[in-house]
Amino acid sequence: MAAGEEGGQAGQIDRASEPAAVAARKKPQGWKCMPFIIANETFEKAASFGVAANLTTYLVKRFGIGQLQATNIGNIFFATLNFTPLLGAFISDSYLGRFKTLAYGCFATLLGILGVTLTASLPGLKPSICNQTSQLGGHCNSPSTLQLGVLYLSLGLLTIGGGAIRPCSLPFGVDQFDQTDEKSRKGLNSYYNWYYSTSTAALVFSMTVLIYIQTNISWAIGFGIPTVFMFFAIIIFFAGARFYVHVPPEGSLFTGIAQVFVASFKKRRLNLPCSRDISEQELMLYNPPTKGRRIFRLPLTSQFRFLNKGAIMRDGDINDDGSARNPWELCSIQQIEEAKCLIRIVPICFSGILCFVAMAQQFTFIVLQAFAMDCHLGPHFEIPAGSVTSISLIALTVFIPIYDQLMVPLVRKLTGLEGGITVLQRQGVGLAISPISMVVAGLVEHKRRDSALSNGGISSMTVLWLAPQLVLMGIAEAFNAVGQIEFYNKQFPEHMQTLAGSLLFCTIAGANYVSTALVNITTKVTARNGNTGWLTENINNGKLDYYYYFIAILGVLNLFYFLVCSHYYQYKVMSFHAEESIKTHAKEEAATEIEIVTSAPSK
Repeated sequence: MAAGEEGGQAGQIDRASEPAAVAARKKPQGWKCMPFIIANETFEKAASFGVAANLTTYLVKRFGIGQLQATNIGNIFFATLNFTPLLGAFISDSYLGRFKTLAYGCFATLLGILGVTLTASLPGLKPSICNQTSQLGGHCNSPSTLQLGVLYLSLGLLTIGGGAIRPCSLPFGVDQFDQTDEKSRKGLNSYYNWYYSTSTAALVFSMTVLIYIQTNISWAIGFGIPTVFMFFAIIIFFAGARFYVHVPPEGSLFTGIAQVFVASFKKRRLNLPCSRDISEQELMLYNPPTKGRRIFRLPLTSQFRFLNKGAIMRDGDINDDGSARNPWELCSIQQIEEAKCLIRIVPICFSGILCFVAMAQQFTFIVLQAFAMDCHLGPHFEIPAGSVTSISLIALTVFIPIYDQLMVPLVRKLTGLEGGITVLQRQGVGLAISPISMVVAGLVEHKRRDSALSNGGISSMTVLWLAPQLVLMGIAEAFNAVGQIEFYNKQFPEHMQTLAGSLLFCTIAGANYVSTALVNITTKVTARNGNTGWLTENINNGKLDYYYYFIAILGVLNLFYFLVCSHYYQYKVMSFHAEESIKTHAKEEAATEIEIVTSAPSK
């Protein structure tokens, strides 16, 4: 399928299993549940990000940890925090369900934030204060084993909580709407808007007000406020429990995918039905009604057709009730197409990693640059180093409505696409801007270092010199990250929505791990033979600008990789059976129109 033929939420409504499912489940309450879910997400986001956003500053300024070590700790923490949603999605869909997973995640996050607050409050859990002169000379006392142990345990609890909350929060809200009802679907679109708006407001609050309190007033108070926020989040979440619809877990998603490969391998010597028409071939393969609350079915496709052999029916493969006798020898078309979705998406997912490597610098080295610059805004106000990165978030927030209201209608007239450009093209634009931001970052760093060396270690340049690269990072994120979210939600089947919600975080996690590896490798390689490395404890002695240029080169190579992958990517195939059509809009700002068509029950 050509790139311009971008599909929406493909498939057909499965009426065969609908009556029993509707009768068995509680009627969704829609907007009655939203104040509780949105408030929980808003308070949780403000609380967790209020701790995470300023972590590098806290480790360097309050815990006396070296800059490179603090950078690696920050990268590993953010990487783990963003990788655990994949595990959380698996546990939610396979065993606990979204409500229980969210509940456990909220309590884990509360304990984690409380632990970090104690490291900033109790004398026995916080190192003695080290002034800047001693810190630069390397004479500060290192944190004790107990102090580091409590800190690392608290960060571990935060990653567990984030892994449970992030993939489940948005889909849990979706569960509260009846997607077979037109009025409810309109309410669902409003839910998406409110969800992202309040989440963004929470992030801005955390990166400005909370970071200012932490840096300029008190770390204990600055971490205590997120603790209170998280407590409110839990209270509000459980206050709405009587309204919630609880979708039971359907078993391991990954087991079903493994069964597809095993069944296809076992039947590799069999021949598919001799029919050139894929719709006729579908009628000859195993295609039972879907299970649980799933509404949409995926039609059979010809791509990766060797997997279709897993649905070939032999004598004795089917029980009297129509179920597969051995699921490792016979799989449904739905299972096979779900596996194909993953195969198609994974290469595209990898391309987002290096884009986020550039963005990851705003929470590590850019903060360290701000330490060595003039952070004053007027004679009486000083911008906290950790708040500088909020420029990227503000740029993202401002650019999205400009893109949606001005750019999309203009481009739509040229392309004829509802979203102006396809979701893959949107990601590609972000991947192109990302290396440009790194080139700008390198040029600014070269100028900053020269200024710092001529002024006793602190540059006379205002910290606002970092704004151009941060604005470019925000715009790159608006294209690539939001494009990824839209891409995953459109291209993943209904059964995989929790996994789709975790995949963006996994991409960010991969970027943090790659960033940590790049820091370590770059430090080791460039410091050989007694040379001064590019990355040093005192950034004024290194060549951070060279490191930025190196990331820019990797970004260009990654762009070419993405172009190859997107050229061969096939969007999820639509299946039309003209009985009725339903038009909805995707939740993102550049959404394309979706057409969902029902079909007759399977015989």
